[in-house]
Amino acid sequence: MSNMVTALPYQALAAKVPTDHLPFKTLKDIEPLSGILGQERAVEAIQFGVAMQRPGYNIYAMGDSGTGRSSYVMSYLKSEAKRRSAPTEWVYVNNFTESYRPKAIEFAPDMASEFEKEIRGLIDGLMATFPAAFENPTYQQQKSIIDRAFNDKYEAAINRVERVSGKIGVAMFRDASSVSFAPMKEGKALEENEFAALTDEERDAFQEGVSTLEGLLNEELLGLPQWKRETYDLLRQLNLDTVKEALDPLMQPLLESYQEHEQVTEYLSALRADLDKTIIDQMADDKASENRDEVGRRQMYEDLYLPNIAVTNEKDGGQPVIYEPHPTYRNLFGQVEHSSDQGMLVTSYRLIRSGSLHAANGGYLILDAEKLLTDHYLWEALKRALKSKTLKIEHPYSDMGLMNTTTLTPQDLPLQVKVVLIGARDIYYLLQDADPDFQEMFRVLVDFDDSLKRTKDSEYAFARLMKDRVDKEEYANVTRDGVAALIEYSSRLAEHQREMAAKIGDVFELLGEADFVRQMAKDGEITADHIQRALKAKKHRTGRVSEKIIEEIIEGTVLLESDGYAVGKINGLTVMQIGDSSFGAPARISTTVYPGGKGIIDIERESNLGQNIHSKGVLILSGYLGNKYAQRFPLEISASIAMEQSYGYVDGDSASTAELCCLLSALIQVPLRQDLAITGSLNQYGEVQAIGGVNEKIEGFFNVCRARELTGKQGVIVPKSNANNLMLNDDILEAVKAGLFHIYVIESADEALHLLTGIEPGVPDENGDYKEGTLSFKVIQRLEEIAKLGEDEEEEDDDNDESDESTEANTKKG
Repeated sequence: MSNMVTALPYQALAAKVPTDHLPFKTLKDIEPLSGILGQERAVEAIQFGVAMQRPGYNIYAMGDSGTGRSSYVMSYLKSEAKRRSAPTEWVYVNNFTESYRPKAIEFAPDMASEFEKEIRGLIDGLMATFPAAFENPTYQQQKSIIDRAFNDKYEAAINRVERVSGKIGVAMFRDASSVSFAPMKEGKALEENEFAALTDEERDAFQEGVSTLEGLLNEELLGLPQWKRETYDLLRQLNLDTVKEALDPLMQPLLESYQEHEQVTEYLSALRADLDKTIIDQMADDKASENRDEVGRRQMYEDLYLPNIAVTNEKDGGQPVIYEPHPTYRNLFGQVEHSSDQGMLVTSYRLIRSGSLHAANGGYLILDAEKLLTDHYLWEALKRALKSKTLKIEHPYSDMGLMNTTTLTPQDLPLQVKVVLIGARDIYYLLQDADPDFQEMFRVLVDFDDSLKRTKDSEYAFARLMKDRVDKEEYANVTRDGVAALIEYSSRLAEHQREMAAKIGDVFELLGEADFVRQMAKDGEITADHIQRALKAKKHRTGRVSEKIIEEIIEGTVLLESDGYAVGKINGLTVMQIGDSSFGAPARISTTVYPGGKGIIDIERESNLGQNIHSKGVLILSGYLGNKYAQRFPLEISASIAMEQSYGYVDGDSASTAELCCLLSALIQVPLRQDLAITGSLNQYGEVQAIGGVNEKIEGFFNVCRARELTGKQGVIVPKSNANNLMLNDDILEAVKAGLFHIYVIESADEALHLLTGIEPGVPDENGDYKEGTLSFKVIQRLEEIAKLGEDEEEEDDDNDESDESTEANTKKG
């Protein structure tokens, strides 16, 4: 294994777009692509979900936000829904017998508003016809005849009593509502003081006369209730006939045009019956008609008869596709509102407000899973509605006793809707685990991938998608190299040379920022240069912390060498995430080794800063050391490993290769190069495995070296399996091209040791022995020495134990 690992050429450090992949000069030359890039699996799934009409096939679309999942789902559903026939419309109408249970009537598309218009026409007719019908001379004449007949009978009876009163010398007075008597002398009624001056006999005679007259009056008026009833019946019949005569021409055309529609016919007959009562109450009673003005009367008719349209659908509008951005109980299911009338809360069928489920009925309802699940009650109610296929309007918390205002119970509507939830992966898996109904009700999973394959075709499709965005947002035209820069940025986000990130939102954001840079520079087109400048500006805006770290390393506040050699110290690479920016920062790892049986102590874990995966990486080191070097004697070392000057939590096993090299350096006192930084995860057989954040890690060490001045020897060692993930920035590419910085890829721990120490690791012969002078030989030799030290100590302990025992025996004998 004498050949040293060679550094990667600069062409391998990023995947540039080949010249023949984008056959156009600017985006003006190509057609836009609306829709979604790649995502064949998701597209297939949503096509199936929409076509499958059986119950339970609701859809869950999962993926990261920014992948275009919401806009694609919305546009696909709209295009599909357009081809299907529009669902029916619903209106709520008054229930005249049980006003707290409004009825619902179903109409064909566009017909609900037609019906409303016709009822408005009826109300206009009522306003014009009444009270005019009751002011008509014919009506007034008939009413007078009935009134006169009653008055005549009453007058005749009173006159008869009056004649008698005159004979017996008692004066009779009457006003509108009562009859009274007074004493009379010489044809004229007496005043009170005159009456008091009469003799007792005269007074008694008067009293007697009065009681005779009262008896007579009662007799004469015995028939009064009967006359009143007859008059009332006659008047009522007159009013009914008058109303009928006036209403029939208004109602007839309505009844005829809806004779096929049973629900409407029923409603119109109920309305007709109610009108008799309402109109007679309002109009025939003179006082009531005086008190009620035109506006008030129209308002009354509207409150009683005008339908309340809950759902409208255009005839050629296809099925509805509704997105509810704020799913609360009211917004989804609708509600019954209350209005205040003289301090009291009142409600009526006109105050029923429909929700998104009403609007989406017969089509599709799109909801954000996360928002929906914040209210457990709402989630349960939605499941209930979907299972029972009925849409109820009720107060959400009434069954919890939180509502005591009287409210309505509108008639339930049949519900036929396909619900599409859009949400993150973890919510989907959480629901799968926690809610058995979820699996039954959301059987279609539309899974949006995080990344897309990068091929000639997909790069061209990407360019067409950018063209669509440029047109929509009215950005300037983008040149070919500008599109190439966007594709490379997308690959950088995906951390892969042959893939692009599906989070197209981030690319759109960068495109917008690049257009802003172009505007500031007053240039005509967006080029790669504008995109680089936009990226640099974004980095600068979010880069305070990363710049601070480099500053502290240069000043020496954070100890980190980027030149020379040191024993038991190595430069590891870490990635930090703050907000939406992540950056690499080199970190020094140090190790000490001494005899003893404590094994490898992870200082990070002991101080509760090392998270689980980091601790796992350290534990694997013992497995590797034991397997490779300690086959013929026990592994008897004590070692401690620390990430220097790190005061936060450390996680991930990407430092395990660095920790091994550092540990062996401390064990055999061989210095390691400090101008190299290393990252890579190690397994128990010494193979180096891929890690995350490779680009940020390399750039982090490069920035430190560049700030101190590049020596031409510095570089970074990364796992070979990460070579595909390299999408490094142009600064590094230029430095590598100029031979000022190097990136090495390794497959085994031995290759790393060779690079860092310059000493051959050695290959075992058939007996498993290593050649003298090799690194492995030195390690085995040192481990054996430590193990022997341990044995010697144990022997000494045994000798001491024996002498202790003999002393004890002698004591007993004594």
